[in-house]
Amino acid sequence: MRLVPIQAGVFHMGSERDGEDADEQPVHRVSITMPFLMAVTEVTNAQYEAFDPAHKTLRGKMGFSKADDEAVVFVTYDEALAFCRWLTQKEGKPYRLPTEAEWEYTCRAGTTSDFSTGSKLATAYHKSQKTDRDPVVVSLQVGQSPTNAFGLHDMHGNVEEWCADWYGPYRAGEQINPTGRISGLYRVTRGGSHGTPVRYLRSSNRLGMLPSDKSWLVGFRVVQAEAVTSTPLPAEPATAVMQQVAQKPFVWKTVSSTKPIFMEPIRYVNKPVCTAGIPFFSHNHCPAITWCPNGDMLAAWFSTNEESGREMTILGSRLRSGKQVWDEPSEFFKVPDRNMTGTSLLHDGKGTIFHLNGVETDGDWKNLAITFRESHDNGASWSAPRLADPEHTKRNQVIAGLLQTREGWLIQAGDADPGPTGGTAIHVSKDRGQTWINPYTDPQKPEYQNGATGGLIAGIHAGVVQLKDGSLLALGRKDDLPGPDSSGPRMPMSVSHDMGKTWTYQASEFPPVWSGQRLVLFRLNEGPLLLISFTHHPDEANEGKNGLLFTGESGKTMKGYGMYAALSYDEGKTWPVKKLLTDGNYRFLNGGAWTGAFDMDATHAEPKGYLAITQTPDNLIHLVSSSQHYRFNLAWLKQLPVYP
Repeated sequence: MRLVPIQAGVFHMGSERDGEDADEQPVHRVSITMPFLMAVTEVTNAQYEAFDPAHKTLRGKMGFSKADDEAVVFVTYDEALAFCRWLTQKEGKPYRLPTEAEWEYTCRAGTTSDFSTGSKLATAYHKSQKTDRDPVVVSLQVGQSPTNAFGLHDMHGNVEEWCADWYGPYRAGEQINPTGRISGLYRVTRGGSHGTPVRYLRSSNRLGMLPSDKSWLVGFRVVQAEAVTSTPLPAEPATAVMQQVAQKPFVWKTVSSTKPIFMEPIRYVNKPVCTAGIPFFSHNHCPAITWCPNGDMLAAWFSTNEESGREMTILGSRLRSGKQVWDEPSEFFKVPDRNMTGTSLLHDGKGTIFHLNGVETDGDWKNLAITFRESHDNGASWSAPRLADPEHTKRNQVIAGLLQTREGWLIQAGDADPGPTGGTAIHVSKDRGQTWINPYTDPQKPEYQNGATGGLIAGIHAGVVQLKDGSLLALGRKDDLPGPDSSGPRMPMSVSHDMGKTWTYQASEFPPVWSGQRLVLFRLNEGPLLLISFTHHPDEANEGKNGLLFTGESGKTMKGYGMYAALSYDEGKTWPVKKLLTDGNYRFLNGGAWTGAFDMDATHAEPKGYLAITQTPDNLIHLVSSSQHYRFNLAWLKQLPVYP
C-alpha cells in the first residue's frame, strides 16, 4: 500500500450551494495542524482480503470488483474500522479512516473550485457518470485516473469512501482539526462513485450511509496517523416533529356508531416559511399516517424535486391533540444523498410506533434496502435505524400499510419492481421487527392468470389485510385481469393461504387504478373491510363515459367520479356498500403531487392521489391523500346520499 505525506495546512471547507446541497454550508476555514500519510488509492480487494479472506466470496457480486487491484466494495463502516485496527497491529503503526475535513483537504489539494481539476471533471475520471437504474458494470481498478497535486488517485469517483465522522450540519467559524458530531445516525462518505452524476463527485459534496450498510458504490482508503483528539461537536438536536411531544396518554371517547361524521378536509402538507431552513422540495408525495398514544396524528411523506432524486427526504408533521391545523413539516428521516422512496408507519395499539423506509444506494428507487426503527414515546425519539433487508434490490419499495396480524406478526408490502407493473412482495417479521423474511423465492415474474401461483401479489402498491381464517387478501395497481362478459379490465385480487409464499388471482369487481393513484385496503375496528380507490384515471379520454354508478337513498343512482369507499362484511367476497368520498358540498381543494387542484361536489371526489389510512381508538377513520387529510366514520360510510 503506497502512502504519500500530507503536510499541515489551511483550507476553506464546504460550498455556498443551496437546495439539496445546503448541507455544504456554511463555508468555514479549517486548519489541519497535524501532518499525516494517506493511501494513494482506495484499499483493494487483495489488500482487504489479507485481513478478511472470506470477503473473496463477494468479489464479482452484481458484476463489480473482481480483480485483485480493484477497489474493495461491499464493506461496512465497522469492517473498514476493523481493517484499520488489523493493519495497525500488523505494522505497529497507527492506521485509521480520514476525518471528513482531512478527506476534503486532500481532495481539494490546494484548490477552491468544484473539482481539483477546476470547474469541470475531465472524462479521464468518468466511469458511467449517470444514475443507472440497472447498475452498469465498470472496472474499479485503482490508480487509473490522474493524481491530484497531493499525489492521490481516485478522489473524484471510482468508489465512495468511508470517513471517520458522524454526519451532521457544519458549524460556522474557524475550526482546528474538526471531527464532526459526537454521535449520529449516519457516517460520512465522500468522493462519489461510478454510476453517479458528476455533480456528486465534487470536492465539497457530502454523502452518508448507515454504518451497517454496504453496496457496490462504497469502499474506503486509510491514513497513517494518530487519532485526532479535538472535541467533536454536540449531537444534532431533534427536528420539530420530534420536539415538545406530549407524553400524557390520551383518553379516547368513542365516536357515535349511528351518527354520521364527515369532517372538513384539511391539508397536512403545509409549505414551511422561507426562513425555516427545512428541506421542502417541489414534489411531496407517497404518505404514511398513524395515531399516537398521546392523541397526536403523525404523518410522513417524501419531499423531492424528482422521484429519482438523491435530494429526496422524508418529512414529518403532527396534528397535535386538540388542534385543527397540522404543524409545519420538518425532516423525519434522511440518509444523506440517498433516495428514500417508500415510508410506512404503524402504532401497534400498545405504545410502540414502527417506521419502515426504503433507502437507495444512489438516486433511483429500484435497488432499495429497507430500514426499520421504533418509538416508545409517541415519536419523540426513535431507535437507531437497522436494516430489515440489507440487500439493495427489488421487492423493497416500501408501501404505506404496515399490518399487524392476529398472531402479532408484522407484514410489510414492497413493490417487486420499479416499473408500473410487476407485483408486490411481502416481508414478514415474527418478532416485532427484529428479523424479517421474504416469502418470495421465485426470481421470475409470475404471470397473473386466474388460479396461477408464484409468490407475488398481482399489482404494485398493494394493500394487504388478514382475513378471519388467517389467510391474506390483497388488491393492487395494474396487472389487471379481464372482467366478466368483456366488461373491461378489473383490479386484480390476490389471496394467499400460506402467509405470502403462494398466491391465487382473480378479477375483482373494481376498476383498475392507474399512475398517480394508490389504493388502501384496511380492516376497520368494527370488523368490516374497507377499500378506498378511484373510479377511473382523470387523464383518460371520454371522462364522461367513465366513473361508477353509486346508489343513493330510495335506490336512485348517479354516476360519480374520483375517490370512493367500498365496504365488505363477508371477508372480501362481496362489497355491498360503495360510496363516493364526498359529503356533497362544493370545495376547491389541492391534492398536491400528481393530483393538483380539483373540485369536490356531489358527484366529484379527489381524482388521484397516493392514499394511506389509520383508525384511532375512538373509531374515527383518518385517510390522507398526497396532500389532504379526510376524517369520517363507519356510520357516514353506510349513510346513503340523497341524489336530486
